[in-house]
Amino acid sequence: MMRIAVDTNVLVYAHGGNDPVRQRLALDVLDALAGHCVLVPVQVLGELFNVLTRKARWPKEQARDVVLSTHDNLPTIETSFSMLVAAVDLCVVHGFSTWDAVVLSAAAEADCRLLLSEDMHDGFVWRGMTIVNPFAAERHPLLQQALVQSG
Repeated sequence: MMRIAVDTNVLVYAHGGNDPVRQRLALDVLDALAGHCVLVPVQVLGELFNVLTRKARWPKEQARDVVLSTHDNLPTIETSFSMLVAAVDLCVVHGFSTWDAVVLSAAAEADCRLLLSEDMHDGFVWRGMTIVNPFAAERHPLLQQALVQSG
């Protein structure tokens, strides 16, 4: 069983983030990965609430319900100080934004093999974890392997 972390954009699309095609793709990938350990960094839940209330203009109560439901259905990865220090190093050495680096660091610390994200460095490998865009026209071999193993 592969450990897989998901980034904010995957969850936003899964909840109908104004793109029906990507919504279907996000839901299909998440459903297909049900046999794996799919994790959500706590940072992602904060970003999810922010995107739903600010960009998608959802009522705060509805966005809160999505955050709580996501937490109920997927294990979360707490952020520690050592993860923050690693994230800062990712910013300095590899040019990641602060909050993307926190997500990446948390996922790596949780021994995830994949981090599904549309807007990070697709194909970037760090500490044995690979960032993969689940919406790419051509599926990354690791994501394809995970999908086949689940099926």
